[in-house]
Amino acid sequence: MKTNAAILRRSGAPPPYSQSRPLSIEQVDLSSPGPTEVLVRVAAAGLCHSDLSVINGDRPRPLPMVLGHEAAGIVVELGAQVEDLAIGDHVVMVFMPSCGHCARCAEGRPALCEPGAAANAKGELLHGGTRIRAQSETLHHHLGCSAFAGHAVVSRRSLVKIGKELPLTHAALFGCAVLTGVGAVVNTAKVQAGQSVAVVGLGGVGLSSVLGATTAGASQVIAVDLSTRKLDLARELGATAVLDGADPDVAGQVRKLTSGGADFVFEMAGSVKALENAVRMTRRGGTTVTAGLPPPDAVLPVNIVSLVSEERTLRGSYIGTCVPVRDVPRYIALFQHGRLPVDRLMSGTLKLEDINRGFDQLREGTAVRQIVNFLI
Repeated sequence: MKTNAAILRRSGAPPPYSQSRPLSIEQVDLSSPGPTEVLVRVAAAGLCHSDLSVINGDRPRPLPMVLGHEAAGIVVELGAQVEDLAIGDHVVMVFMPSCGHCARCAEGRPALCEPGAAANAKGELLHGGTRIRAQSETLHHHLGCSAFAGHAVVSRRSLVKIGKELPLTHAALFGCAVLTGVGAVVNTAKVQAGQSVAVVGLGGVGLSSVLGATTAGASQVIAVDLSTRKLDLARELGATAVLDGADPDVAGQVRKLTSGGADFVFEMAGSVKALENAVRMTRRGGTTVTAGLPPPDAVLPVNIVSLVSEERTLRGSYIGTCVPVRDVPRYIALFQHGRLPVDRLMSGTLKLEDINRGFDQLREGTAVRQIVNFLI
């Protein structure tokens, strides 16, 4: 079938993107879904920093590629072996497909699926190959989703079925921002009621971590960012204190507020400097968790003596250490009961043809989560 899609052919275009237009909106051809795949009508797709990192070249990916990895939609067609979905079902896309049988999946860590990671690195679907073409040109898939398009062919293992009562513009957020940010708090760190938390970097993922920490019952939730607007929003979402990340003594301020450092500090900015600050904000015996993705050549200098003598823990968190079929419904239920107001992360909606302008706003820090709404 034919559908319109946002294609990136070269990374590193100069901003503003509304002028350089790194993403071109073109009609593409989608192959029919393979035996274990599904054709989805994309209803909503979020603009995420992981997409921006491909556009600006910080995250090298095989090009040309149809971007977009945080999305929700409606099942249109099923592969011959897909028996647990029906046409018309609502689904959330997850940007790491899990095969279900590799060593990592077998130990209950589908976010680290080895075949899924290999397929994503190649720009292919889980069971190999691509399903998108523009005339004679083969286009790669972005993290198994390629959701900046009216329709997408994806692996069944990239989808979680959800109820139809949740607006699909809201549902899209649960595929990346919420899974990653809330999951880092409740799955990776396992924050307990009464513990103290600091969050560095208040994009969609960082603000989701603020929500997760509040929901988990943290006694202190300290939010750190450069944007006054985002700090104000963090306070509205439950942060007990907000701090300017540009302050050279911001780590000292966190230590003062927490009498020596927070129990858990989450770095969500994708910056080495932010991660260094996060480590300094963490108490002796505490845990620093990073879900930020800086350029692949970024290196963090670590003081080994303090790591040992102060029994510090430095942990990575990918997709919030999630089990998608468990966590997506769980977080949606919390939202529906008013305990996880992720709709407050939405900065607005836009049409696919306005996507370059949307990435300008994301790069400038004036938006948290913009949603491409394909139903308008």
